[in-house]
Amino acid sequence: MPQARNFVSPLIRLNAADNVAVARETIDPADLPEVEGIRPLAKIPRGHKMALSPIARGEAVTKYGQTIGFATEDISPGAHVHVQNLAVGEFTRDYAIGVDAIDPAMVPEADRATFMGYLRPDGRIGTRNYIAVISSVNCSATVSKAVAAHFSAPGVMERWPGVDGVIALTHGGGCAFNTKAEGYTYLARTIAGYATHPNIGGVLMIGLGCETNQIPALLEREGLAESDRLRTMTIQAVGGTRATIAAGIRAVEEMMPVTGAAKRSPQPASGLMLALECGGSDGYSGISANPGLGFAADLLVKHGGTVILSETPEIYGAEHLLTRRAARPEVAEKLLERIEWWRDYTQRNNAEMDNNPSHGNKAGGLTTILEKSLGAVAKGGVSPLNAVYEYAEKVTEHGLVFMDTPGYDPIAVTGQIAGGANLVAFTTGRGSVSGFKPSPTLKLASNSQMYRHMSEDMDMDCGTVVTGEEDIETLGKRLFQLLIDTASGQLTRSEELGYGDNEFVPWQVGAVM
Repeated sequence: MPQARNFVSPLIRLNAADNVAVARETIDPADLPEVEGIRPLAKIPRGHKMALSPIARGEAVTKYGQTIGFATEDISPGAHVHVQNLAVGEFTRDYAIGVDAIDPAMVPEADRATFMGYLRPDGRIGTRNYIAVISSVNCSATVSKAVAAHFSAPGVMERWPGVDGVIALTHGGGCAFNTKAEGYTYLARTIAGYATHPNIGGVLMIGLGCETNQIPALLEREGLAESDRLRTMTIQAVGGTRATIAAGIRAVEEMMPVTGAAKRSPQPASGLMLALECGGSDGYSGISANPGLGFAADLLVKHGGTVILSETPEIYGAEHLLTRRAARPEVAEKLLERIEWWRDYTQRNNAEMDNNPSHGNKAGGLTTILEKSLGAVAKGGVSPLNAVYEYAEKVTEHGLVFMDTPGYDPIAVTGQIAGGANLVAFTTGRGSVSGFKPSPTLKLASNSQMYRHMSEDMDMDCGTVVTGEEDIETLGKRLFQLLIDTASGQLTRSEELGYGDNEFVPWQVGAVM
């Protein structure tokens, strides 16, 4: 006799207090005249919201048990709730600093997970072993890329099997700015963070020679010095483009033996620093991939590791969930200071925080920045918030931390990696395809339909939570194991496809003169 299948509702109601629910699949009144006792008044696309009760104009619309905006007209039960009848509005958040900061139940040290990583001389642990060619200025980008390209030719790297490759980290800045302003601070910190990153065993820094971002000044500012692992040169001093490319190739070849001598060995999971990122989010992101990643992030914290939540414009409206988990009052205060900085920054640039949701976000079911932020914060699990860092600052705390970055993925992840992230977990609902060398990047699909459609780019299907095949705990445990395997050398889809050469994007802030 066939076994009865569990009923899976067409709607996902995330909290008993919610007055909207999310369509598990497209709800068409012609095919489904009633859903849980409610008559759909219009077609509800998959991932979009349907009203569960009458919502008066000006009344709060609630999802996750939180306010995601306010009705701009009277909304009847069964109506499609989206941009046509929902908008952001001001309301009071209960910051209640620290009330939800519960110490995680740490795994006993003897039982903690390990992975196969590279132990560096400074004690930090890498998950990959690259040599990086870093340009100090846009003017040296072409030469830097040419040096790295030499080592991507067929057969060249066979001479040095212990090195994962040579990468060019180039950017569009480095000159015509104020060295006393925050834009220079961000660039210098970013370059230094990559130059000392545990996934990089050797660095060649190339400048033009006359740029504002002078290499000697940067090294002095950041406490760096030339060595057998850090070499520098400028095009003007060496004698032009071809001469510098040849000199750069020789310099990298000289670093190969010492870089290649590093070997993987068993290392504690406390050596992992995971960047949490979401891009191309949809209405399922906050239901499946983000909370699944949050569960895995909490597991990593319990094993002694570090996770970095970022994208300040994409926690706006949900920042109170983080202040309530702040380990100390000053942590919450610093987070709120960065929120105020962003309010001022967007106003000065004729923008507003609700400009953040993109066309793809809205097509996927997200309506306001408040809704997007509540789903995005789920990546951080429930661990206490131990620290808040400014852009590209070196992360020294363990556990859950926050780094102030824009929501734009390449800039955000560049800052996280500069801070020390040696692994990246990137959730997506629409199908983002980035990768971020030197740190391996896992792509986590929020829905199974997109996962199947873009399976060559996705590392894990988290849509199993949406379909009811898996719960968050099961997904999170499966993802935690994937993090360990990836840190130990298992290639991600973005690595197999060659992503990561164009995603080094330091945050440019301030006047370019």
